[in-house]
Amino acid sequence: MITGSHHFEHTEICMGTVFKFQGRTDLPHGPHISAACDELHWADRMFSTYKPESPIARLARGETSVAAEDPIVDEIWNQCEQWEQATDGWFSAFAPDNTFDPSGLVKTWAAMRAAKILLEAGIDDFTLNAGGDVFIADGASADIDWRIGIHKPVSMASAEAGTLTVIDLKDTPFRAMATSGVAERGKHIWNPKAGDKAAADQLLQVSVVARDLVTADVWATAAFAEGPACLARLEWVPDLEAIIVLPDGDLAATSGFQALLARG
Repeated sequence: MITGSHHFEHTEICMGTVFKFQGRTDLPHGPHISAACDELHWADRMFSTYKPESPIARLARGETSVAAEDPIVDEIWNQCEQWEQATDGWFSAFAPDNTFDPSGLVKTWAAMRAAKILLEAGIDDFTLNAGGDVFIADGASADIDWRIGIHKPVSMASAEAGTLTVIDLKDTPFRAMATSGVAERGKHIWNPKAGDKAAADQLLQVSVVARDLVTADVWATAAFAEGPACLARLEWVPDLEAIIVLPDGDLAATSGFQALLARG
């Protein structure tokens, strides 16, 4: 929690989840928070698979083409292809029915576009929680608590809900953490190499820590799709650590994750 005489806090419901801005600044922040939220809603209108008039929904129905839409659609298409190559195919924006679904990228991509609006306005002492995926701005004060709790892989409505562990990113190069799993949204991550959602049976949850939020989010999705074998791959990804929860509740992590655990 950030507190102080210039503290600001704003919660925005978008994309079926909650985005929460918290920070401190001496600058007028209201208009910039509004602009950041407008950016989130714009991204939702462009890329929602649930809004029937979004370009993504119309692409799925065969009513349009990428070339006929806003160039940002082509940009996201290309970014998804790049991430598919980087993850050896474990991240894919094509659903089992072969429709384009960039949901695994868009939420945190939009969150970072929103954060950039604050950063470009000179507001750099803040955090952004994008539906449980957390970004800490580079200017975040040294005196704030940089600890992030990782929830247990159970529904937040469950009596068993609670904290799995807590990491501390202060004095580390990491500024973001993202989690993928089945607790809140069910079996929504598919195995791109099997064409189904069998990945949901191999892991309960994956949390990835990285320098930026999009990287953390994409690798969390890819790792969940791959299953327990993902740890061997993640060991070779620079500037990244991860912890996984196996179906029996056991934990496993990359070799450097333990150093991030909060002390005391």
